[in-house]
Amino acid sequence: MNMKRKHMNRLMWRMSLVAVLQVAGSAMAAGSVEDPPKLMADVYDSGFKEGHDTYNGMSTGSDGKIYYVLCTTVHDVAGRMFCFDPASKKITTIGDLTEMCGEKDMKAVAQGKIHCCFWEYQGKLYFSTHDGYYVILNDMEVIGPPPEGWKPYQGGHFLAYDPASGKTEDFGIAKQGEGIIAMSMDVQRGRLYGLMWPSGDFVTYDVATKEMKDLGSMFRDGENGKGDRYRTICRSIAVNPDDGAVYFSTGDGAIIHYDYSLQTLETVKGDTMKKDYFGLYDPSNSGHMGYNWRQVVWYASEKSFYGVHGNSGYLFRFDPKAEQVEVLERLTSLPSKRCGMFDQFSYGYLGFTLGPDGRTLYYLTGGPIYENGKRVTGKDTTGKGEAKGLENLHVITYDIPAAKYIDHGAVFMPDGQRPLYVNSIAVGKDGSVYTLCRVERNGHTSTDLICIPAKSIQLKR
Repeated sequence: MNMKRKHMNRLMWRMSLVAVLQVAGSAMAAGSVEDPPKLMADVYDSGFKEGHDTYNGMSTGSDGKIYYVLCTTVHDVAGRMFCFDPASKKITTIGDLTEMCGEKDMKAVAQGKIHCCFWEYQGKLYFSTHDGYYVILNDMEVIGPPPEGWKPYQGGHFLAYDPASGKTEDFGIAKQGEGIIAMSMDVQRGRLYGLMWPSGDFVTYDVATKEMKDLGSMFRDGENGKGDRYRTICRSIAVNPDDGAVYFSTGDGAIIHYDYSLQTLETVKGDTMKKDYFGLYDPSNSGHMGYNWRQVVWYASEKSFYGVHGNSGYLFRFDPKAEQVEVLERLTSLPSKRCGMFDQFSYGYLGFTLGPDGRTLYYLTGGPIYENGKRVTGKDTTGKGEAKGLENLHVITYDIPAAKYIDHGAVFMPDGQRPLYVNSIAVGKDGSVYTLCRVERNGHTSTDLICIPAKSIQLKR
């Protein structure tokens, strides 16, 4: 009797297991995610053949126009600022960065880049400049020495451009000889913030009082350090508009807090960015951003920051009041999730922003390319801020209140080109997504503006 009961129990268990597997299989089939569609981008010609990869470097103005900079990497050609009008589809050249900084006739190494977004305050667009002329010395990226007859790079400037008058106001050099690698603004209080490169010094500038302050570095010897003194510098400064507090991360995972009232820097004690999900990193290694966040935005409804960690592509929420970091979702493309790859761009992607509806995050990230069923890996040509191989560009959205992730698909140009080296984003008032990427024309490759129309990006509530 006992043997018979055991046999029946085993039989029922097997039947139950089969039923469970059948239900699970049906559910997986019914809920399986199809490959996202292909998105077609409109390509524009800014008429600047020297244009090179841009990091951040673009924003949508309150006038609905897209402001952007195409960067350069040579000593004698400066980056150039443009304005695109979505209504007329026309591009206007605003100016040369070196001239904007008052250095036109100095024969100094050019102001080749901006490495920040534009911040609008009292009708003007505020931004900062950065060096674009580098050389690799002892396996480290350093500011290029000036050619004979040229002066060295003078240093990054804080600037403001007035769209109404077309004039630019120069607030001066933040630190002599260093570029501004990250910049943000408190548009409630008129305060500019920057992180210098290569030292990592944190600088402030008050628009009303015109006072510049340097509070030193929280990155050891920064990106000029040797051995354990080396630390990558955070590329995104977060501002809490409610109390004026400022935050940035370090490669070790620390979150640094600037107290607006006291004007001091201190390490947040409640939590860090050092999470197992993000991976394991040696912060003294220059091939990645370590535990730094890559990009962060303020989400007013929750009085919190939302950000993405480079390399791993994980979305997180940082509550400054609770001093807590909450890991939410891997924000990479569906193909990246399926094969389990890290970002191919060694530092992660900067194309992350909050859309005009105030609730939807937009993220431009990479995805693997497959040929004949096999992933194309390319070759790891560099470990410093460049792509390790060819990849597709995917448009991701994340609805914060609904916690809804959508991969809208891979982006292509009309002639089949893939947008490469994408690290910038601006979302138009109609929901169209703009970015800057490499475009080949007549055998010449330069960076230029493309647009993924809003009709291709269907947000589902």
